[in-house]
Amino acid sequence: MSSKRLVLGFLFLGIVAGVGAYAGNLLLFAFSPAVSGSQVSATVEIHKGESPSEIARGLLASGAIVDGKKFMWVGRIFRQWKGIKAGEYAVSPNLTPLEIFKIFKSGVSIIHSVTVREGENMYEIAAELQNQNLSTQEKVLALCKNPQFIASQGLTQPLPPTLEGYLFPDTYFFNRTMSTEDILKQMVRHFKEIWRENEEARAKALNLTQLQAVTLASIIEKETGAPQERPMISSIFHNRLRKRMRLQSDPTTIYGMWERYEGKIHRSDLLAENAYNTYAIPALPVGPISNPGREAIQAALNPVESEYLYFVSHNDGTHQFSKSLDDHNAAVRKFQLDPKAREGKSWRDLSKKQVPQKR
Repeated sequence: MSSKRLVLGFLFLGIVAGVGAYAGNLLLFAFSPAVSGSQVSATVEIHKGESPSEIARGLLASGAIVDGKKFMWVGRIFRQWKGIKAGEYAVSPNLTPLEIFKIFKSGVSIIHSVTVREGENMYEIAAELQNQNLSTQEKVLALCKNPQFIASQGLTQPLPPTLEGYLFPDTYFFNRTMSTEDILKQMVRHFKEIWRENEEARAKALNLTQLQAVTLASIIEKETGAPQERPMISSIFHNRLRKRMRLQSDPTTIYGMWERYEGKIHRSDLLAENAYNTYAIPALPVGPISNPGREAIQAALNPVESEYLYFVSHNDGTHQFSKSLDDHNAAVRKFQLDPKAREGKSWRDLSKKQVPQKR
């Protein structure tokens, strides 16, 4: 055998040995944790469209693996890259690369619960989503006010000026890889699940559009914390609208100046003309002022029959209803102008009462 062939033979054997050693190293890497017995936990986010190198870099930065290139090769050799799902995952240096791949392919990601309460508005929801690092207030509000995004949600015409009123109250479960668009779509989808043909037909029977009905429901939601009062509050607003009377609802005034509201309403605020202030306009606001729940929506669509036109707070979350302005003024003097009537009372007293529901 010539010396040249001998050299090539040794070179080939060296390459084979090197490849074999590297393959063995990869096998050892695939089945070995970065730090055996580690109690450290880290969170890794995988977004749609991320490449293997981007995912490997994220894992390396989290400390879950010690070699990004080897992790990518393990994924190729064991055909693990196909089927990985976007999500937010808990990983640890105590997991082997193959165990990490299994987690990524399971789609079982970390979830964060967000509760939208009845009567919360989009500004409060945006703040909560930012607090949980699921979005930013700016992104949420920009989308809620975006005409193209609103038009894409399949709502009944006429379309609302914002998504206020359609972010249905409930507890939602999101992960941090979800887009702000998908988060808001889920809330609006829930609204559409409860607004069915019956609700649409009932609104038409009352000569209301979907937007007007939801707007009215949003005011009813903010006006009382007593569920049994909602149909009566609804009756009063319907009666006033028929008579072209101003609704004179404080929550509408507050909403119209939300970004500068500091806890008090001044006379100048009541006189300010804007599309939401029902002290200044003899009609419903241009759109909802909060996100009403199912009961408030049903109350708006099913008011009780009454001749009441006024209501004033008992200072405990319930109200005194009146048919005439004289009776209303007397109730105001009794319940609002007399300091003794207000002393030690709060709307929180409602939670201490067992009030029977009206049928």
